[in-house]
Amino acid sequence: MISLIISESALELIPFELEDHPSVISHARKLGKYPSEILLDNSWHFAAMKGIKNEIKRGRPDLVHFSILEATTIPLYLQNRLNLFVHTIDDKVIHFGKNVHLPKSYHRFEGVIEKLYQEKKIISNNELLLELKDQTFLELISEINPSKIIGFSTEGQLSSYEKIAAQISDNSCIVLGGFQKGHFSDSIQNKITDLYSVGDESFEGHVVASRILYEYEKTIFM
Repeated sequence: MISLIISESALELIPFELEDHPSVISHARKLGKYPSEILLDNSWHFAAMKGIKNEIKRGRPDLVHFSILEATTIPLYLQNRLNLFVHTIDDKVIHFGKNVHLPKSYHRFEGVIEKLYQEKKIISNNELLLELKDQTFLELISEINPSKIIGFSTEGQLSSYEKIAAQISDNSCIVLGGFQKGHFSDSIQNKITDLYSVGDESFEGHVVASRILYEYEKTIFM
C-alpha cells in the first residue's frame, strides 16, 4: 500500500485575526454561521486576506477538493491500496478511512469539512470515515514511516510520470502541494527523498495526482 499526502493544503477555518473583517462577517451571516465556523476562501475573503502570512498559499479549499476527488474515485483507492491524508497549512491532518466518498458538489464538501472541524470525527454506520488531528507534516511522516518520499515541484529533477511511477514501491509516500502558488516549506522539502519536476509549467495538484496515480496503477494492474 502506498500513501498520498496533499501537503500544506489551503484548507482552514477563518483565522482569529480575520474574524472581524467586514467581508468575513458578511459572508458568515449569509451562511448563518459564526466567522470561526467557515472555511477561509479567497473567492469571498480576498480583501480580508491581503497581507496575511503565506497569502498565496491560502484560501483555496476548492483546489483541495479537486485533489481529493481525483484520489478517492480511482481503482487504487477503491481497492484499499492507497492511504490518503490531507495536511493543512495550519498543521492539521485529515485522515481518511476506507472507501470514503466525499461530495462532488463543492458546497456540500465545504459543509462536510466545516462539520469535521467542529466534531473532529465523522462516523457513519459505526465506521470512522474522516478524522481531524492536530499534527505536523513531520509527525505524520513518522506515523506513516514510508520507505521513500516522492515529491513534485518545479524545483525538482526533471522526469516523466511514467519513469517516476516505475520507482514507486510498496510503502512509498507521494507528496503533492495543496496550494495555488509557491513551493513546499523547507521543513517539508527537506523530508522528501526524491523530488521531481514533470515540466517547466506549474501544474495544479489534482492534475499531478491523477496522472501519477494512473501511471502507478498501470504498473500494478496492467
